[in-house]
Amino acid sequence: MNTPKANAVLVEALSSSLRATENGLGTVPDLLRRVLQEESWREFVTPRGEIVHHEQFVEFVTTPPTHGLGATIDLLKRILADDRETLDLLDQALKGQDGGDRLSGDRPTNVDNVNIGRPVGNTAETALRRLRKEAEAGNAQAAELRAEVLAGRLSPHAAMIRAGFRSKTVSVPLGKPESIASTLRRHMKPDQLRELRRLLDDDSP
Repeated sequence: MNTPKANAVLVEALSSSLRATENGLGTVPDLLRRVLQEESWREFVTPRGEIVHHEQFVEFVTTPPTHGLGATIDLLKRILADDRETLDLLDQALKGQDGGDRLSGDRPTNVDNVNIGRPVGNTAETALRRLRKEAEAGNAQAAELRAEVLAGRLSPHAAMIRAGFRSKTVSVPLGKPESIASTLRRHMKPDQLRELRRLLDDDSP
């Protein structure tokens, strides 16, 4: 385990990156991944030599510098939208904690002026959480699919479909019956198409 002084180097680097302009946020995912993996956030030394202890990751994120990041969980999720591995680590660190998207009390954040301009990856986050829980429960298929997602070889949505946790959906152009038929033939099994024909031919209310 790192010493509080070693942890301080990572924490300060992460805090500085979050305070940077939007173009300077590129280092945040890698730094945050290390902070989470090494649990540097639990104990570190401030520039003034004060020892800081945190029991919950939410507290570390929302506490103002130099005792924390002075940020929000929502901001971190926005920055990590394309980094599935770190997003998954973040979700694990937040397990069982409340108030992840709120600042502690009325304390201001030092990164309010940062505009990421993209939605939070809730769908990916939810998928990774479900796959992780299933893997921890002994579901070997879920474990394999989760590994594929974290490696970037499979999208979270596709993994959920393969695991049977979501149904596959397709878009069809309603104004063209021939296009609808062509799309459905590509994506539905013969027995499903037969059942669809039966339902379409059923004149009962």
